[in-house]
Amino acid sequence: MGSIRTALSLVLVMLGLIITANAQPLVPAIITFGDSTVDVGNNDYLPTIFKADFPPYGRDFKNHAPTGRFCNGKLATDITAETLGFTSYAPAYLSPQASGKNLLIGANFASAASGYYDDTAYLYHAIPLSQQLQYYKEYQSKLNQMVGASKANDIINGALYIVSAGASDFVQNYYINPYLFKFYSPDQFSDLLISIFCDFVKDLYGLGARRLGVTSLPPLGCLPAAITLFGEGSNVCVTRLNDDAKNFNKKLSHTVDSLSKQYPSLKIAVFDIYQPLYDLASQPSKQGFSEARRGCCGTGIVETTSLLCNPKSIGTCANATQYVFWDSVHPSEAANSVIADSLVVQGISLVT
Repeated sequence: MGSIRTALSLVLVMLGLIITANAQPLVPAIITFGDSTVDVGNNDYLPTIFKADFPPYGRDFKNHAPTGRFCNGKLATDITAETLGFTSYAPAYLSPQASGKNLLIGANFASAASGYYDDTAYLYHAIPLSQQLQYYKEYQSKLNQMVGASKANDIINGALYIVSAGASDFVQNYYINPYLFKFYSPDQFSDLLISIFCDFVKDLYGLGARRLGVTSLPPLGCLPAAITLFGEGSNVCVTRLNDDAKNFNKKLSHTVDSLSKQYPSLKIAVFDIYQPLYDLASQPSKQGFSEARRGCCGTGIVETTSLLCNPKSIGTCANATQYVFWDSVHPSEAANSVIADSLVVQGISLVT
């Protein structure tokens, strides 16, 4: 942990000097695809139960107001954006804020309950990844109209692209879907998702993306909801789910290495969120947390939708800074801060 802190301190000093010298963010825009780990409010505008546009979500965010983020405060990507020099966040593409000059710093196409596998999103009326890509093409057209082709290309080529998906494909589809479970082993299902990811990156590259960070799967078996659903009465991380996540992550790393060789002008990196979140979940006290087996909202063991984590939830904690998880799936802002530190160190090559 000490070496990570030392590396982070050096990276932050270097980034700070560059940002100060340039008087602007390190990249012109941040463009995000994925699921609830990075959704900043798109699901507010969809007919889905996976929403976070009401209290107690957002209670520790600025103005103490819910925004559609599945957290009490900032997401890891919000904190990363601040580290890169941004003073505001790229808007959710379906929101009224996604217009005019706001689009110059990027856009967020992520949708809670989405994944690499489009059928996961269809199950929950979320935005499938294929549609997120179509929205991105629409976004490019808007940029062209607003600032002209040359400036738009500078933004598109210089932007940092973030892809965060896969957890919903497993936890909210594969593990509870008899059809998928019958026809695919976990390893085969991982291969399917990796194939979709690979094609998605190639599509983004063809559309101008040149800096891309993709998150690994988290330790699926340590999510409080997963322990409740698949732990068979235990109160510890579910090993087989974590093994599936590690297997997927290994395939993801190999695929990213291959894409890097195939496209020399593409800067691409894996953001490993597995290890920092596993460390928090398995030894929370080492980093100042006191609770990792349940989230802050309600009972903390099943809450993750509007039906369960809401203003009437009984038992919601008073201080989320002691909790690794905000609800039964999503990290608290305090945990996101730890994860963001790791992302900055791992992603320095993408922005320098």
